[in-house]
Amino acid sequence: MTPAEYDPPSLSTCTTCTYSEDFSNYWTASLYFRSPENGTFQRVPQFANFGIQQDGGMTVYYMPYSAKNGKMTAFKPGFRMIAGDPTNTKNIYKPSICHRCLGNGEGFAPCDGKDTAELPTKYCPNDGKNLDSPDHKTHVAYSNGGGLGSPNCPSTHPVAIPQVMYEVMWDTGRYKNTAWYGNGKQPFVYSFGDSVGYGQHGDYLFGWKDDSLQKAMDALPTGNCANANCRVLKIQSAADAMKCKKAQQVVEDVGQAGQWIKELPGGVAVF
Repeated sequence: MTPAEYDPPSLSTCTTCTYSEDFSNYWTASLYFRSPENGTFQRVPQFANFGIQQDGGMTVYYMPYSAKNGKMTAFKPGFRMIAGDPTNTKNIYKPSICHRCLGNGEGFAPCDGKDTAELPTKYCPNDGKNLDSPDHKTHVAYSNGGGLGSPNCPSTHPVAIPQVMYEVMWDTGRYKNTAWYGNGKQPFVYSFGDSVGYGQHGDYLFGWKDDSLQKAMDALPTGNCANANCRVLKIQSAADAMKCKKAQQVVEDVGQAGQWIKELPGGVAVF
């Protein structure tokens, strides 16, 4: 194919993130309700974190736990990462990925001992040094060997980078039949077929503009960058962020709001 025949995709000029300089791509698998009566599926809608005026999506936190003396190196252009493993079928619980049932007094802190590797089996009410590696995993290590909270990087991975935490909220409160829960059972399954939850995973593709993320990391010790108020970054309104939403690009029936589908997208089998 000659250059004249190839029309490369244009770069985005907007973002749905609160910080308008963040053009990164964040992804996690969708969650489906599987009807215990007839085995059909309904995609579980997401809802936005409290205080964020959007109609879904997820909250992404840049956690500075691995920084010693406040020193943090932002991801370099070209960095990408995968957390979790969709083929995992064993209870190898590490606090890097967890499930939590909100509505019973639990807060929004990172994974802790009250969380589980499995999807909750109870009703939840509605309230490195290298930029990449062949498997997109081994170039990165958690600071305490498996999760959050420790500033000690292993000697094999000496460069402290932010820990990116995804907080995804599923509106499972609409599925309220108590007969569907308990005794080790629950009616939800991930889009890749996992009916237990061990294989949940997320992708991250770096896209911060210029050195904006490094400026935010440098501002952490001074308190000028905390939570949703980071003075060194540009903040856009929720309305402007929502204007950047894009319609589904791939023609595939993934189940729209309230719609029932006979099988998971792609015909994926439940395991």
